[in-house]
Amino acid sequence: MKLIEALRFLQQANPEGAPFPLSLVCGFYAQPLRTFLAAHLQQRLPDRRIVVRDGRFGDLTGNLERYLQEPCGAAAVVLEWADLDSRLGVRVHGGWGRSRVQDVCGVVRAKLDAIGGSLAGASGAGVFAVSLPSVPAAPVEPVPDWQYGQMQARLDERIASFAAGLAGLPHIRLVNPARLAGLPQAERVSFTSVLQTGSPYTLAAADALGEMLARAMFPPPPLKGIITDLDETLWSGVLGQAGVDGVAWDLEHRAAQHGAYQQMLQSLADSGVLIGIASKNDPALVSQALRRPDLLLRSESVFPVEAHWGAKSESVTRILRTWNVGAGSVLFIDDSPLEVAEVQTAHPAIGCRIFDADPERVMALLWELAERFGKQTDSQEDGLRLQGLRGMAELGGAVSGTGSLEKVLSEAGGVMTIAPLTDPPDPRALELINKTNQFNLNGRRINEADWLRFLRTPDRGAWMASYRDRFGALGKICVLAGHREAGSLHVDTWVLSCRAFGRRIEYAILAALIEQFQLARIHFHFESTERNTPIREMLEGLVDGPLDREVILNVKDFVRRRRPSFMNVELLYGTEQAHASY
Repeated sequence: MKLIEALRFLQQANPEGAPFPLSLVCGFYAQPLRTFLAAHLQQRLPDRRIVVRDGRFGDLTGNLERYLQEPCGAAAVVLEWADLDSRLGVRVHGGWGRSRVQDVCGVVRAKLDAIGGSLAGASGAGVFAVSLPSVPAAPVEPVPDWQYGQMQARLDERIASFAAGLAGLPHIRLVNPARLAGLPQAERVSFTSVLQTGSPYTLAAADALGEMLARAMFPPPPLKGIITDLDETLWSGVLGQAGVDGVAWDLEHRAAQHGAYQQMLQSLADSGVLIGIASKNDPALVSQALRRPDLLLRSESVFPVEAHWGAKSESVTRILRTWNVGAGSVLFIDDSPLEVAEVQTAHPAIGCRIFDADPERVMALLWELAERFGKQTDSQEDGLRLQGLRGMAELGGAVSGTGSLEKVLSEAGGVMTIAPLTDPPDPRALELINKTNQFNLNGRRINEADWLRFLRTPDRGAWMASYRDRFGALGKICVLAGHREAGSLHVDTWVLSCRAFGRRIEYAILAALIEQFQLARIHFHFESTERNTPIREMLEGLVDGPLDREVILNVKDFVRRRRPSFMNVELLYGTEQAHASY
């Protein structure tokens, strides 16, 4: 993005849009980074008006302390060496030389310890995008540029320890310094600008850093599943010709790139990504091959397996139905351009990739998978996702066997726990809100800053429900948020994970809240979307007439029309607990 483009984005912002406040916490002159950061945020939040505040020049730690005293919900914290010790820059002359190395490193360590401690303890102050130093430190220690000197080694050790202490914290998003380091030094830093204005970056570097900070604060939601081919994709060779022991994925058979692909799929499966197989193959041979003990993708991590001689688009259709996810959340990977084209035609929204066994192309694919599916941390629910899908399939089989959903649910031993969300909230709640499409009251996405402000607003409340039965534990699968007034509950947000469909959890949570708060009416702020048919059909079954933006449900109608859930419910509220069956 050019500077003129960034300014144009900001000028075109809706002046009536709700303000989105953001703090840029740094010690240098904030322009032009401030402009680029605001512009990239404006692209991601077109209906908002970005308001960026910065702090005092040369006072990084003070600016962070002042933000923590009055947090606005989001902050970009940008570190540079000169802000950790002025001797590592060129504006302030504090003396250089090998005799200064120990003192400089000590000052840097103390500053980083203080900043790291403040950030680690600030989980209730919003989300922090943190950028590590990208401008080279001044040559305090005189060594040739090809030599890795003592000072640089110690500084790198300090910054690595600082980053390790923050990485994985749910409210911290570390920007990858290697992305900026890939730019030549002359394209990253302008020492003329440092001396004249106190801003360390070239326009190109400020744009790149602004985009990465905005992306860190508002990452795109990860995809949910991968459907992969087998022959010449998961392994080298054709199973029907080479046999179970003849397909390979190792160096000895010049097929190690296939092993790397298997490792990536297993890593993603461990993080909750769904892995399915669509292969034109003999199902008995496929079953044997997937049980090979040296297979790097464990067979229990794959579900379902579609192995037959029919069209792969039909396999994809069944897998999507089993997963209960949209095609736009899935990648299909196959070595055959013809198969890829056939699937793409039948499912235009699905992402398709051709598996090219060239090692360079395989590594590029693996990096793309990490980009599209990766996330900062794994939750307990990620580990339960596949178990929940298998449970759904088992539930469906039980219903088919008895012919009665009511009978199966009455014998399932369902238990739901409903608890209010406190501040700071469980990150699973926002993940559910921003990833759920089908059972979603209005399709609205909420950023972390706005979510925190909502929870801190008087008379606002949110509840999250978890569920388990004999078919397995589903974990935290439902979020409902709104406010109460005069015997009514106004619901702004309501989502239910697709893997919880079929248990009638949606009816049980409403029944529990109605009883707990003695409600007479529930007002739903509903908006129809392309994908929220399940919640629309539920509401249509409870109220008369068309669904407007505000759907009012009378409790008497709910009691008369709701479907029984056959579960025990525990509602936690402060120190109180309520138990009931619905």
